Amino acid sequence: MAKLSTHVLDTHSGRPAHGMQLQLHRLSNGQSELLLSARTNADGRLDAPLLQGESMQTGRYSLTFQAAEYFRAQGMDLPEPAFLEEVCIQFGIADASQNYHVPLVLTPWSYATYRGS
Repeated sequence: MAKLSTHVLDTHSGRPAHGMQLQLHRLSNGQSELLLSARTNADGRLDAPLLQGESMQTGRYSLTFQAAEYFRAQGMDLPEPAFLEEVCIQFGIADASQNYHVPLVLTPWSYATYRGS
């Protein structure tokens, strides 16, 4: 069964980003519909896919990661405002029968993502 998943790696500390808050939105006609709000587990993942089964549909989506909140909770002294308060990744699902994996690799000052499977 096709699914959408994510994984967050904190390359500043060299470990998975445990406890990072994120939100998934479906984007359509200038509107944003919140589908899920969750926190990552000890492995930097969610305990269940973001989407799967009937909820896995073609369209535009947005994953928003609460980066500054996470780094402050780790005891980092970030400036106010933080350089990366949120990391928002907008992406498309063109084929809902395939797996889509949207990993986030970040530090307080940079991030990278790619389409995994």
